[in-house]
Amino acid sequence: MGAAGGRAGFYVGLGLALASSAFIGGSFILKKKGLLRLCRRGRARAGQGGHAYLQEWLWWAGLLCMGVGEAANFAAYAFAPATLVTPLGALSVLVSAVLSSTFLNEQLNVHGKIGCILSILGSTVMVIHAPQEEEVSSLESMAEKLKDPGFIVFAVCVLVSSLLLIFVAGPRYGQSNVLVYVLVCSAIGSLSVSCVKGLGIALKELFSGKPVLKEPLGWVFLVCLVICISVQINYLNKALDIFNTSVVTPVYYVLFTTSVMMCSAILFKEWQHMVLDNIIGTISGFLTIVSGIFLLHAFRDMPFTPDLLPLFLQQGRTDLHASWRSADRHQSCQHQPLLPSEDKGSQSAEDEEGEEG
Repeated sequence: MGAAGGRAGFYVGLGLALASSAFIGGSFILKKKGLLRLCRRGRARAGQGGHAYLQEWLWWAGLLCMGVGEAANFAAYAFAPATLVTPLGALSVLVSAVLSSTFLNEQLNVHGKIGCILSILGSTVMVIHAPQEEEVSSLESMAEKLKDPGFIVFAVCVLVSSLLLIFVAGPRYGQSNVLVYVLVCSAIGSLSVSCVKGLGIALKELFSGKPVLKEPLGWVFLVCLVICISVQINYLNKALDIFNTSVVTPVYYVLFTTSVMMCSAILFKEWQHMVLDNIIGTISGFLTIVSGIFLLHAFRDMPFTPDLLPLFLQQGRTDLHASWRSADRHQSCQHQPLLPSEDKGSQSAEDEEGEEG
């Protein structure tokens, strides 16, 4: 029964994580549609300090979807390992990109489509190889995990490094290096996920009838979560204000997910009972998602024209194909000039040398 219950909880957490990505990704589209409707009506835009979006029902629908998605993500940590739930958050970016190209007429270029496919493949690999047994199921066991020397050392290192980044590196390099503030968000975020995990377990016990409200550990998790989220929001907004969103988003996802996976491996021992092929599969799936997110964001504004294709794939270049057929067949196509003007220039130069001779 224990193994069956653990597997059932895993699938519940997986379903909640996928639903969270769908709701969060859709919420951006609904909010954007509402803001565009206000813009067409000539109302003051939000970027100019206007608050007319509060009267738009589409914007409120997007906000409701965002709340449902965050609640589902919160609940997913109570059922499934954090090693699985956190990387699947990348699917919200994929959902947002696909829906944007469908409902907002925002072009999704070839790099973005490849990135979406890679994200789906990486998520599938992670689901197959992720740990499926929950190691912590009560606040008592959670308290024992928190006393582990390895986690204490990890938490101290996170706090000390965050303070150094905030007070030492921030004033010097925060305006020129994107890693400074993003590292603060990622390091503190690993602790916030642990707090979310503890609160989720406390809520499960509360709904089962246990006197959780009398336990001080649940309240400690709540206070620590509020502090961690406040720090994350503050420094993430600083990073977004200084640097381009297409740079901050993939870097933050990679660093945040890596920090959470490290924290989960130390605190919850989620990797302790995994065999080698599952460990390799989990890491490979995560790196595949990272590659997909990078392609989706880094080349989002880069137009992909037919001129970027190899010549044998370009359409309307029949003259070049004819010249290739008349050329030496034993010569590799890689040695042919890329531009017709270069070919003509070289031929004219050879003719001039022949006349001088």
